Amino acid sequence: MSRSITLGQYLPGESFIHRLNPRFKLLSLLLILVLLFTLQTYQGLVALLVFGLVLLTVTRVPFRYFLRGLRPILYIAVFAIIIYFFFTSGGVVLLRIGFITVESEGVRQGIFIILRLVTLVLFSLLLTLTTTPLSLTYGLGYFLRPLRHIGLPTEEVAMIMAIALRFIPTLMEESQRLMRAQVSRGADFETGSIFRRAKSLIPLIVPLFVSAFRRADELALAMEARGYRIGAQRTRMYEDTISPADLAVLAAVLALLAASLGFGL
Repeated sequence: MSRSITLGQYLPGESFIHRLNPRFKLLSLLLILVLLFTLQTYQGLVALLVFGLVLLTVTRVPFRYFLRGLRPILYIAVFAIIIYFFFTSGGVVLLRIGFITVESEGVRQGIFIILRLVTLVLFSLLLTLTTTPLSLTYGLGYFLRPLRHIGLPTEEVAMIMAIALRFIPTLMEESQRLMRAQVSRGADFETGSIFRRAKSLIPLIVPLFVSAFRRADELALAMEARGYRIGAQRTRMYEDTISPADLAVLAAVLALLAASLGFGL
């Protein structure tokens, strides 16, 4: 598994977060996302970020996984800084370069958006790093069940989503392996204009697609060998139980949401 890709990885552990029911994890994450996008003050956002960091410490997941998870949003953060810092007016002028000005309101909004993105990544990683792909599949399938009444194959949709999430690190590792092989043959992916570097990636597309189709075929054979059938009633090895910890975590998230709405954070 690629060491530089965090999304989709699962790290085994014995923390209470690892042992939570996947349905309650998904529901708690949904409520936290609602809370995240309703917060309008720095105090509330920073408190939520600190709460997430505390949970990350409890899971004993190395902090470097969180830092690696921030890499994909680096360009989004830079874009947000450019948009908000240089194109949002209001407040005190902090910097003036010709006709370009950086004002305090733009800086405030830009930093707020970046903190929101960081918090979003943090809680998303808390879910994927502490939940197995099979548990995620079950949790997604459970919440999609009402859509069965309109003919949607919910179990299959949940399986597809979990497989896609699981194979993101695998495909990224494969692309890095192909890049190293091309570099050893004299390819250059680092120098030149952005268009030249993009053009140099074209030779990677065909072998990457071949590898992806090969892995998909192997996965299909493995699932068929284990008796997986589309539309069949599936069973679970372990009974799905609801523990007091599940209820406590859900109650805590609901309390945070109610407090933010009540105090106008």
